[in-house]
Amino acid sequence: MADSQRVLYLAAYDVSDAGRLRAALHCVRAYATGGQKSVHEVWLTDAEKGELLGDMSFILHDADDSFLLIRLDVRQTVHTLGLGVTPVDPDWFYLG
Repeated sequence: MADSQRVLYLAAYDVSDAGRLRAALHCVRAYATGGQKSVHEVWLTDAEKGELLGDMSFILHDADDSFLLIRLDVRQTVHTLGLGVTPVDPDWFYLG
């Protein structure tokens, strides 16, 4: 896989402290294309994945918090409920 090719992941976190929770939300939302509360769909290159994992490792406490990044198979059929929007890899991202 080329370094610039994005892959769809599901990022989920459980954070016990309100300050770290806000920081985790801000960090993940910088990469997110959709999601709600503490679960987000993110399209990441290998480099972006490394950055996200590194940033989250500085925010979270190993003993109290958890972070899960699951690679999703884009060949699978996406099912949405309610007003859900099917995840799409956009042409560009604004990170910041």
